[in-house]
Amino acid sequence: MKIAVLAETAPGETRVAAIPETVKKLTGLGAQVAVEQGAGRSAGIADEEFATSGANVGSRADVLQDAELILTVSAPEAADLPSAAPGALLVGILDPFARREAVQGYASAGIEALAMEWMPRITRAQSMDVLSSQSNLAGYKAVIDAAAAYGRAFPMMMTAAGTVSPARVFVMGVGVAGLQAIATARRLGAQVSATDVRSATREQIQSLGAKAIFVEGVAGIEGEGQGGYAGETSEEYRQAQAELVSSHLAKQDIVITTALIPGKPAPRLISDAQLASMRVGSVVVDLAAAAGGNVEGCVAGETVERHGVTIIGASNLARSLPADSSALYARNLFNFLSAFWDKDAGRPLLADEDEIVKAVRLTRGGAVVSERLA
Repeated sequence: MKIAVLAETAPGETRVAAIPETVKKLTGLGAQVAVEQGAGRSAGIADEEFATSGANVGSRADVLQDAELILTVSAPEAADLPSAAPGALLVGILDPFARREAVQGYASAGIEALAMEWMPRITRAQSMDVLSSQSNLAGYKAVIDAAAAYGRAFPMMMTAAGTVSPARVFVMGVGVAGLQAIATARRLGAQVSATDVRSATREQIQSLGAKAIFVEGVAGIEGEGQGGYAGETSEEYRQAQAELVSSHLAKQDIVITTALIPGKPAPRLISDAQLASMRVGSVVVDLAAAAGGNVEGCVAGETVERHGVTIIGASNLARSLPADSSALYARNLFNFLSAFWDKDAGRPLLADEDEIVKAVRLTRGGAVVSERLA
């Protein structure tokens, strides 16, 4: 089986879908791996390293010629894959809700598209979960970027000239990114608090040494939402949470927001009036900026200032750590492929009834088959 690894063409994309380590493992399964020239440059991987690991390095046309499996990070257009083998598998972060026309293009081209971001949150798929691996890095980088923008120190410092108070960091949304943000801020010496609509996260927050800020007396979401994500809450809960957050925000120096609902605009967590209540010099990092933002006035990919508060519209922060994010992503892909690899067939065999396959498969046999896109 020929596996093609493409150089990314999406604006700002720095990651690559394979690293020398996973190339060796794929060739060890019996696959032929071809890597497009320059694919790993932004991630600090030279073409020579891919070649040494067993890959053929060449032009895009050569790499795609008769490829039966195409590995990518961001979704390419079907028209850019003309020489792939009939029925080729395309594996990557394909953004199906926002790129429905591209998905239809894959179907029309006879490509079987597999959206890795739709990996189910089940035990068997943990090592394949690209959103978790990338969100973990994003949560870390959000705190680092906030610290860089914040004009004060993070930890308490006791000096002969006086005491420096610790920064107060508030994390809103305690998924993978939020938990890593809590842990990173704590390591830097900040005084950390966090909140979430899922009651089950209270213990997770406390286990990391942060203070849990929760609405009392109004039911939120018990346990986890669908697929491990938070769902939508009642109007009563949203009002109670807004009141609680308003009083807490005014005392915070740095806020990290991470709330997302798959397939929907990001929920609004901080209004302009709440921003105005924060002290001048405070910093807000909005990890949901690309989905519309949790913060009023946030601009995806830009840093703006409102009421003296710096708002960082963090757009895919994993891209700013390309070496690590590429390594984790490439391992996710290998773990997925190897779990379904059939030695006799020399390729992955994707059973229709498998829970993972049903979740990630978008197109097959010239049609869009995903129930989520129906």
